Amino acid sequence: MRFATLRFWTQHRGRKAVAPSLLALGALIALPAAVAAAEAGSDADATAVEGSPDALLLDQLTVTSTGAGLQRRRHPGNVSVLSTEDVDFVRPNLASDLLDRIPGIDIQPGSGLESITAIRSPSLTGGAGAGSFLYLEDGVPLRAPGFQNVNAFFDPIYEVSGGIEVVRGPASALYGSNAVHGLINFLTLPPGEEPANEVGITFGSHGFVNAYGTLSDVAQGEASTHGIRFTALATHDDGWRANSGFDQQKGQIRYDYEDARNTIRTTLSGMNLNQETASYADDYKHHPLAKENPNPEAYRDAWAFRFASRWEHDLNEDWTLSLTPYARSTYMDFLMHFLPGQPTEKNRHWSAGLQSRGYWDLEGGHQIIIGLDTDYTEGSLWQYQEGPNVFSYRQGLQYDYDVNALVVAPYVHTTWAIGPQTDLSAGFRLEYTYYNYTNHAPDGTYGRFLRIPDQANVYWDPTPKLGLSHTFSDEVTTFANLARGARAPQTTDLYRLQINETPNEAKSETIDSAEVGARGVLLGDVTYEISAYYMYKRNYYFRDANGFNVANGKTQHTGLEAELIAPLAFGFYFEGAGSYAWHTYDFDNDVSGSSNPTESISAGDFVDTAPKSLANVRLGYGFLEDRARVELEWQHMGAYWMDAANTQRYGGHDIFNLLGAVEVTEALRLFGRIENLFDEPYAERADYAFGSARYFPGEGRTFYAGTAFRF
Repeated sequence: MRFATLRFWTQHRGRKAVAPSLLALGALIALPAAVAAAEAGSDADATAVEGSPDALLLDQLTVTSTGAGLQRRRHPGNVSVLSTEDVDFVRPNLASDLLDRIPGIDIQPGSGLESITAIRSPSLTGGAGAGSFLYLEDGVPLRAPGFQNVNAFFDPIYEVSGGIEVVRGPASALYGSNAVHGLINFLTLPPGEEPANEVGITFGSHGFVNAYGTLSDVAQGEASTHGIRFTALATHDDGWRANSGFDQQKGQIRYDYEDARNTIRTTLSGMNLNQETASYADDYKHHPLAKENPNPEAYRDAWAFRFASRWEHDLNEDWTLSLTPYARSTYMDFLMHFLPGQPTEKNRHWSAGLQSRGYWDLEGGHQIIIGLDTDYTEGSLWQYQEGPNVFSYRQGLQYDYDVNALVVAPYVHTTWAIGPQTDLSAGFRLEYTYYNYTNHAPDGTYGRFLRIPDQANVYWDPTPKLGLSHTFSDEVTTFANLARGARAPQTTDLYRLQINETPNEAKSETIDSAEVGARGVLLGDVTYEISAYYMYKRNYYFRDANGFNVANGKTQHTGLEAELIAPLAFGFYFEGAGSYAWHTYDFDNDVSGSSNPTESISAGDFVDTAPKSLANVRLGYGFLEDRARVELEWQHMGAYWMDAANTQRYGGHDIFNLLGAVEVTEALRLFGRIENLFDEPYAERADYAFGSARYFPGEGRTFYAGTAFRF
């Protein structure tokens, strides 16, 4: 038995899979395309473009579900796939360029490379934004539990990768901390995979330059195979707003080994970022005002290094052992321009861990996975205000503490073939989290800041899972699942407290999810996945209008998601992904006496920054015997409330992008795109605070063009 072998990786050049999810918007959008494809007749030339999706392969293998290759038809829930070809065609500047193509996801860029994530959720900030989503690289978390970063896309190399897999909602028992609203798994590009060797450069508006290279070599011996890949890239951007440029460098080495009974995949990755940061603007509709930066002194510097090595050993025909030791180190230094007094924060952590799994294949198509995850972390945070007192934000040292953390999580995940066409999956994970906090600043209050004495905290988080999938025919597979997601509090939620807050109020956040859906093929070549879900979250921990933490929030999340793909006549094709969702509060929080009464919460109110409708629709055309491809992309953002009391509203927006690529020769490729084709004023993020609206304005029409050379 073999799972993530070199052979598997070199063959796993999956076409784009249709993400299991959401029923309403995508289905309505794609129906005319499906009808048009049917009416075109069998003698029409419905050419599929290289890199564009031909059809949903229900037997396509995904690696995120079980940590091994699992057929999509057997997965009892949603899994979305962005393939290497998708990455190659889009040539993303930001992770949102790719991820917003998946239903139920909204990545809101901020300044430079900053961003906020939403997956079946509102756009979450602070500890909730950092802790509610799990970000992985080849199945290993990019950062340690409890020490996540809301700007999650600084670290992974998504610009040149083996693809991205996404699970919306709680994931399987293999994943614990932070896999609450969903997970994103960035797959590294294997040795031998196309492009084997490639260098490229992209130029764009506002001084944007990106240069990259990837080199690969595979040696086939009589009894073993060795492969190595080097990938590096560097990006410079002057920024379209004042004082908002950045420089970033990323690098990665991957080594693969395979023989008759062993597979080893080792990666070493690094990132460095130096960014000037632009803060909220008062206006997004007028470019001169939108380009202004109220905080030209703001900056963010960060670096990160990661190592992981997965060893798989076939003990016999039925048992495979998988061990993945890993280590990582991160550092960040930035000006907190969004706070009065503008303190400087420096945080860091290093961690090491081991993922241990045993795969047991039984007769009749049954499988049992038994695992144990361990993660040890040492982290620190230092916050200092150089400027004079501003209200209760006092000059001087505000926080200085260390946290050592240990996470231990045994789990079991099982799949039972209860019928020729029916699989039942069941899993259970128990996660133990231990924090040991040491305060290096004087205990007690300092202005509005509360430095608590040394202490230790322990959390136990059980997460059961149950799923069912049934194949009615080669064209239709249905699925249903019940799952709980949970996470211990982020360390900043526990130890970076303020006056009028009670220590140890933060509890483990839990979310209970129910999902039903279907995936399959219509009219012979129109592929789809649809799903509906309901989730209920408890112990939602966030800061209210007074700037103080609320520990007992409750929210409900109900939605429909759909993704459809249809080849049309004469080389055209259609892709559509959409969602319609309701995110509401289920508790009251009255702050009417504060300076910002519009943040009072009543049960039944919509959560702010939570649009009901999201859509990404592409109409593409392939020509020159499939050597060229163009695509018109429509990105739809529905209206949403800017404040918790639902008194201020952002009207939403519709943005169009034009992408294209052409293979001039087998070695030379040209590509380009125009973003915001019609120069529409819009806000990447709209917020209302302290009596006025504020925005991260969206960029106007921008141009990018580049070339890639393969050898």
